[in-house]
Amino acid sequence: MNFPSELKYTEDHEWIRIEGDTATIGITEHAQNELGDIVYVDINTVGEALGKGDVFGSVEAVKTVSDLFIPVAGTVLEVNPDLDGEPELVNSDPYGSGWMVKISLANPGDEDGLLSAEQYKEFIGA
Repeated sequence: MNFPSELKYTEDHEWIRIEGDTATIGITEHAQNELGDIVYVDINTVGEALGKGDVFGSVEAVKTVSDLFIPVAGTVLEVNPDLDGEPELVNSDPYGSGWMVKISLANPGDEDGLLSAEQYKEFIGA
C-alpha cells in the first residue's frame, strides 16, 4: 500500500496536499480498499466555506455510502471534474487523478494536527 510522505492524513482516511494557500484533498488508498469499487462521488460544496471536520461530500461504493470530511478549514474552489464520468479513478489512482476537491485554506497551520505518513500507517496497522 502506498503512503506518500509529502501528504498529511486524517483518522477519517482523507489525505491533503498543501501548496501555498491551496490544498488538494482525496481519500487514502486504504480507504478506497476498504470501500471497494467506487461507483459515484457526490460533492456539491463548491464555493462553500467549511470548518475543519465538516462534511464536504460523499462517496458511494457498491455496498456503502461514506461521508467525506474536510481535514482543514477552507473554501471549496473546485471539484475534480473527471470523477463525474470516472468515479473509479478514486480506486485506480487515489493520490493522483482520483483527487476530490481543491480548497483555499482559511487558517494556514490547521494541518499541524494531521498525521504524517508514518503516523497514518501506525493508525491503520499497516
